[in-house]
Amino acid sequence: MSHWETEHAYETVNLLRRDGAAKIELNRPEALNAWNKQFGVDLLAAVKQVTYDDDVRAVLITGAGRGFSSGADLKAGFEPLPNGKPDVHTTLTERYHPIMVGLREMPKPVVTAVHGPAVGIGCSLALVADLIVASESAYFLLAFVNIGLVPDGGSSLFLPARIGFTRAIEMAMLGERIPARQALEWGLVNQVHPDDELAAKADELVDRLAAGPTASYAGTKRQLNRWVYSGMHDQLALEAQIQQEMAQSDDFLEGVTAFVEKRQARFAGR
Repeated sequence: MSHWETEHAYETVNLLRRDGAAKIELNRPEALNAWNKQFGVDLLAAVKQVTYDDDVRAVLITGAGRGFSSGADLKAGFEPLPNGKPDVHTTLTERYHPIMVGLREMPKPVVTAVHGPAVGIGCSLALVADLIVASESAYFLLAFVNIGLVPDGGSSLFLPARIGFTRAIEMAMLGERIPARQALEWGLVNQVHPDDELAAKADELVDRLAAGPTASYAGTKRQLNRWVYSGMHDQLALEAQIQQEMAQSDDFLEGVTAFVEKRQARFAGR
């Protein structure tokens, strides 16, 4: 099997190819692959590129450095509305939702290989895949509640689809880490491997898919999307609406301030 070769190096994302497989590598390692504006632009461009390239038959998404993705880059902030409040709605609907929809509806299999943290929107990205493999040190965290927000990026849909309401509401409301082994027991991920074996196992899986019956995989995705994710577009719109409401709350302001100051948030419930 040939080595991965860089096809395009975006500012914050690398797109690599070998044979019929493509790898999208999140590449802001200094920020644990946190999402800022440029990251969203680059990731969407990479998703579109592999979608429309007929020579790409399977896609692997990984993170450079110490983790998969730590979620939104809170230090980068959000573009403001006229009232000075953060415009989370536009960020979600114009930048992040097309990424999630593009991956979920892509007519070829998508694999995410998670090591270290998959947090917030980074967790959503991990969950949007068809198959999820993780290292033993990986963990999944819906951290939104810890800063007074609600799940977004499709996680309010992808999570209960995989593990049911009971565990999904636990992750969403308690905002606690779910280690890889627990995630496997819950059915959140497909495989867990030792840290030093994850890359090779992920490559092996995507290579297998890239050599498989691509049209069959695409048909299977259409079937399961119709049954499980038929309400995806409406759910994403609802997430963006509710998240905008939360972004105007005092609790969100306190949550972000506490995060930046590295202290426990003191929520007032408003």
